[in-house]
Amino acid sequence: MTGVRSLQRFLPDDAATFRLGEDLAMALKAGDVLLLDGDLGAGKTTLARGLIRALASDPLHEVPSPTFTLVQSYETPVPVHHFDLYRLSSSDELEELGFDEAVASGIALVEWPERAADAMPATSLRLGLEHEGEGRRVTLSGQGDAFDRVARSLAMRDFLFTAGCGEARRARFPGDASARAYETVARAGHDTLVLMNSPRLVLGPPVRDGKPYAEIAHTAQSVAAFVAIDRALAAGGVTVPGIVAQDLDQGFLLLEHLGSGAFLDAEGRPVAERYAAAAELLAMVHCKHWDDRLEAAIGVVHQVPPFDREALMIEVDLLVDWYVPAVSGAPASAELRNGYRAAWNAVFDRLADKQYGLVLRDYHSPNIIWRAGKNGFDRLGIVDFQDALIGPVAYDVASLAMDARVTVSPGLENSTVAAYVAARHAAGDFDETAFREAYAIMAAQRNSKILGIFVRLDRRDGKPQYLKHLPRIRDYLHRALAHPTLAGLRDFYRDNRLLEEFDA
Repeated sequence: MTGVRSLQRFLPDDAATFRLGEDLAMALKAGDVLLLDGDLGAGKTTLARGLIRALASDPLHEVPSPTFTLVQSYETPVPVHHFDLYRLSSSDELEELGFDEAVASGIALVEWPERAADAMPATSLRLGLEHEGEGRRVTLSGQGDAFDRVARSLAMRDFLFTAGCGEARRARFPGDASARAYETVARAGHDTLVLMNSPRLVLGPPVRDGKPYAEIAHTAQSVAAFVAIDRALAAGGVTVPGIVAQDLDQGFLLLEHLGSGAFLDAEGRPVAERYAAAAELLAMVHCKHWDDRLEAAIGVVHQVPPFDREALMIEVDLLVDWYVPAVSGAPASAELRNGYRAAWNAVFDRLADKQYGLVLRDYHSPNIIWRAGKNGFDRLGIVDFQDALIGPVAYDVASLAMDARVTVSPGLENSTVAAYVAARHAAGDFDETAFREAYAIMAAQRNSKILGIFVRLDRRDGKPQYLKHLPRIRDYLHRALAHPTLAGLRDFYRDNRLLEEFDA
C-alpha cells in the first residue's frame, strides 16, 4: 500500500492502553475500520473497551468480549461494531455478520483481522500491540484522512501531558459548523476543562481576484486569533474562557469551562431578561476603544481585520451563490449578480463612519453561556469570537436580536434592541438614528449571508439539519428590509423573487 505512515507509543500499563482507546474514540468517525493485531493478552480488548466507553460517554459501560458472538454492536452516538474473527473459517462469513452494513453505519473494530485479510478495506487503520517489558508497544499504521485524525488526537494527548493533564478523561463536546472541535477534559478533584482542537484553516481555491473566500471574508486562520481576542476581552471586563495552556503551532488550547448553563430556557425558547443582559454587555463592549493589534504570545501579534467592503460583499454573495440556485434550479445569471451587487453597494455606501468598533461576529445563543449564580456582566460567558473584525457594531446587535438558531419574535427583537440603545445613551453621546439605519443594513446583510450558508451546509457539506432554520431567516430578512433606507434593496429582492421558498 503506497503512502502508508506509522507511529508508535509505549503503553506502560492497562490504564495507558485504556486511554489510547479513548484517544482513538475522539478521532474516529462512521466508515472507519480499525484492525487490532496482537497475541492473546496483548491488550486488544482493553483498548476496545476504552474506545467503546468513550464513545458511549459512560466509564462503566458493559463491554463483553465478542469471542463467542463474533460481533457486538453498541448504539453509541457514532455506532461501533466490535468484531472478533478468531473462529471465522473464511472471509465469506463476514457477510453473515453484517460487516459491510456495520462499516457503512459506524465504526468497525476488528480483532484477528488476518482471518479475513482480503475482505478488509484498503483504507483500514492497523493497530499492532506487542509486549515490551512490563508494558506494551503499540504501532499504528495507515494513510489518508483517518490516519491524520488519529495522529492529531494522539498529539492532543501529548499536549495534555505537557499541561499536567495527561491522565485526564476526554469526552466529545458539542462544537460548531467550523473545522474546530471541542472536548471536555476531566480529572478527579479538579475542575473540568475544555480542549479546543483548532487546526490552521485550509484556505481553499481562489474565488475572486486570486483570493480564497476565507481570506476575503477575513476568517481567522489560526488559533492565535482566539487567544489574542480572548485576552483582550478578559482585560476589558468580558467573561471569556481563561487559557490554561496553549500550543499555537499545533492549534491546541486548554480552556476554563465556563459552565453548561443554556442561554435559552429548558424548552429552547429565548428569555427576554437574558437577551436584554446580552444587549447591555454588547453596549459596554461597543463603547470601548479596542486596539486592532493584539498580542497572543510573546512575538505573536494578531491583526484584527476590517469588516471592509470586500468582506461585506462576498458574504452577501452567498445568497446568489447557493440560495438562488436552490430556489430556481439554475445558477444565478450574470445580470442578476450585477444588479444584486449594485443594489448592495448603494446600501454599503451608507455605512461610512457609522459607529465602527470591535465586532464579535457570532454573538448569538449558541455562543453565550448563562451563568445564573453570577452577577452583572459575569452572568454571560462568551465563547466564540476568533473571527472578530473592526466594523459596524450594529452587526452584533443584529446577530443577537435576530438569533439564527431560535425564533425571536418582533416584540423580543424590539426590546433587545431597546436595551442596547438605552445602555448606549446612558454611556454618553449616541446617535440612535444612525445606529438604527446601520442595524437594518447589517441585519439584512447577515441574514442574506445565512440563507446562503445554511443551503451550502446542506448541499456541499451534507448537513441538512440547517435547512429547518430557513423560514426564520427569511422572516428576519423581511423585517430588516422594511427599514426605509433599504427600499431600493427591498424592491430588488421582491422583483427578482430572492426570498422564494423551495423544497428542501
